[in-house]
Amino acid sequence: MSKFLHTMIRVGDLDRSVKFYTGLLGMKELRRRDVPDGKYTLAFLGYGEGNAEGQAEIELTYNYGVDRYEQGTAFGHLALGVPDVAAACEAVRAGGGKVTREAGPVKFGTTIIAFVEDPDGYKIELIQR
Repeated sequence: MSKFLHTMIRVGDLDRSVKFYTGLLGMKELRRRDVPDGKYTLAFLGYGEGNAEGQAEIELTYNYGVDRYEQGTAFGHLALGVPDVAAACEAVRAGGGKVTREAGPVKFGTTIIAFVEDPDGYKIELIQR
């Protein structure tokens, strides 16, 4: 049986990004692997205790000495289910994060969504569940 494991994104400051995802979005750092010979560090974050629970994770990849990336136009966004989108936006804003679309119904629908950005500019859709 196949299952979705993780999505990898490159970040310019690993500690800053881990702080955003754990402190403002409530994820946990599940594990970290530093590879000095390859000059990179990986941090895996998620809401479960790891893939054993079938929860997808985000792999943050920090390449030594690279502090920013061009995102291009192909990447869209990550999506997270949250119990209260408006409260999640306030928590992100209070923590110094950026809300790019306030909580409200999706265009032509009723599902409540919002968009925020992580410190590297990746878009994250918050969906009320």
